Amino acid sequence: MTTWGLILETTVGLGDRKHTEAYVMAHVEGPRETALAELEKRARAYSPEHPRSPKRRRLFRSGDGFLLVIDGAWQSHATRFAAAELMDDTDRPPPAKAVGAGPASEGARRVPALEPKPVTPTLPTVTVERDEDGVPVKPAWLGRTDLA
Repeated sequence: MTTWGLILETTVGLGDRKHTEAYVMAHVEGPRETALAELEKRARAYSPEHPRSPKRRRLFRSGDGFLLVIDGAWQSHATRFAAAELMDDTDRPPPAKAVGAGPASEGARRVPALEPKPVTPTLPTVTVERDEDGVPVKPAWLGRTDLA
């Protein structure tokens, strides 16, 4: 049975820090039509953080997915939804050995649902000297050469 990943691609951040991120919303087993039906349901219900004051909302069907365009007061925001066949996953548990396992029984095994792992950025640890009230002794901006 085919496993489909329901993928959401959206723009995050503001200004110069805007970038696109992709998320696996869910996994669906079955035919492509089942995955697209679930994807459409999620695309219609999706409510992005931006724009905060939406003026117009349009949902387009595009190939193996959907494109959601929301016009805000200042700019438009787009979110792409796609159904993609899962080909390989390094976190997928190994298949359980069934009695009489062979080529016929392998196709019938159920693939466990996979949950996306949250990504937590690791920041370098900086030790700052502080006074008894917890206020830094030396301000962070002091000593910077890039300030004029």
